[in-house]
Amino acid sequence: MTTTTRQKNKPTKSSFEWKWIASVLLAALCGYIANTPFPAVPSPIPTGNVSHFHHVSEIRQELVNLLGEERISMNDTVRDEYSKDASHFTPVQPEGVAFPKTSEEVQEIVKICAKYKVPIVPYGVGSSLEGHVLPIHKGLTISFRLMKQVIEINKVDHEVSVQPGINRKALNDWLKPHGFWFPIDPGADSTIGGMASTRASGTTAVGYGTMKENVITMKVVLADGSLIRTASKAPKSSSGYDLTKLIIGSEGTLGVITEITLRIYPEPPVVSAAIAQFPDVSSAGSLVAQLRRTGTKVQRIELLNTAAMNAVNRKFSLGLAEVPSLFIELHGPDAVEVQSRMSLIEAAVAENKGFSFKSTTDSVERDNLWKARHRAYWASIALREGAKLWVTDVCTPLSHLSAVIRETEEDFASSFLIGPIVGHVGDGNFHLMVPLMVQDPNEVREMERINDRLIRRAIGYNGTCSGEHGVGIGKIPYVELEHGNGVDVMRKIKRALDPDNILNPGKLFVL
Repeated sequence: MTTTTRQKNKPTKSSFEWKWIASVLLAALCGYIANTPFPAVPSPIPTGNVSHFHHVSEIRQELVNLLGEERISMNDTVRDEYSKDASHFTPVQPEGVAFPKTSEEVQEIVKICAKYKVPIVPYGVGSSLEGHVLPIHKGLTISFRLMKQVIEINKVDHEVSVQPGINRKALNDWLKPHGFWFPIDPGADSTIGGMASTRASGTTAVGYGTMKENVITMKVVLADGSLIRTASKAPKSSSGYDLTKLIIGSEGTLGVITEITLRIYPEPPVVSAAIAQFPDVSSAGSLVAQLRRTGTKVQRIELLNTAAMNAVNRKFSLGLAEVPSLFIELHGPDAVEVQSRMSLIEAAVAENKGFSFKSTTDSVERDNLWKARHRAYWASIALREGAKLWVTDVCTPLSHLSAVIRETEEDFASSFLIGPIVGHVGDGNFHLMVPLMVQDPNEVREMERINDRLIRRAIGYNGTCSGEHGVGIGKIPYVELEHGNGVDVMRKIKRALDPDNILNPGKLFVL
């Protein structure tokens, strides 16, 4: 056997110089990259335009055989309807839209798509804010428009089972005659399936928790078409992995939810609302921290900053002082207990430099007190004619919330953009609602800069890139910054459950 030995060249002085120069340049480049914010918003461009329907006619025929011509559509008008959500991203049409009515039909649809490796995007009403339901890899959208049924209610165990397409408000209308309600309120009239997929929460999370705490079990169709139940209905269990919490917040990337059992609550006999105003965000934040520290329970506590208060005054002529304001709501078994808590809160407001405190249990007066909070979204859009609202959120530990909001307001003070902030401050979550001319690249770049700084700031304070909106495509660049090598574990789970990457591909993280 002949062995060949490669002669090593003896390094010369000039080669050392070039290596030294190269190393300096490389270090400089790395430093530049490390200190240059990467785009916070990746462009949702499909990776390919291969048509799964027109080149593989079998799939269309199989779907028609399953659903009939009337429940599988490739009509441009229908496809356009399912090309967008409530986000600012460019719409992308799916190649087709399917309208199942049962879990069994969803199973068969997924089996057909798995057979041909066709991407699947589950779709509720399109209220998501980070591009979750945009079919960026084309394929088939599964609409849950025809899956809106309440399956059963169990009043003894305080639970209700529903199909994923039922809207939050419709569910509460159905529950009301039974004396119950489902309190999770993300603001939009979202579907229950979409709320589970994004781990939604909203204004009542401080009092009732998020979807994570209020979903008992689900039926889920996996990427191979098999149907699983994620848990029993036992009040507690120490048996096996918690598959329910794995699926909640997975944004349709691990399975398609076809049935959800929810925890429901008796309607509160007494509801009291209040408003308090403060000279600055720090004082309002101090009140929230004090209520948490003293164990004073609230069911809602919402912040509007000065810019948001200015917006609601301009649009609705409310005549409120344009200063940081807290909107508070208490639920209780009787008027005495609720008033006792409200009196403690009123005293705490005064201790934290608050003023203009008002409270009431009258339903009409409550609505008037909360008018500013309920109308903040529309008021923010109205600040600039023709603008589209860029809505984003972060969540931080309560101890850092005031600092993050204050530093974010400083960013807007040095920007030409307007920065209304609305916060579910009882659990450290707040939103920017920025009116933006999305056709103006300068405005988009400026918003990307502010958004990038906001998210990095929140993560730097041990917070998260999203408290309730989810990741979708908009926050993919920050998932690894937040979770580190935990994302590798997520990738392994995704590959194990969806080896062909057909379930809402291109969302949550780069696979």
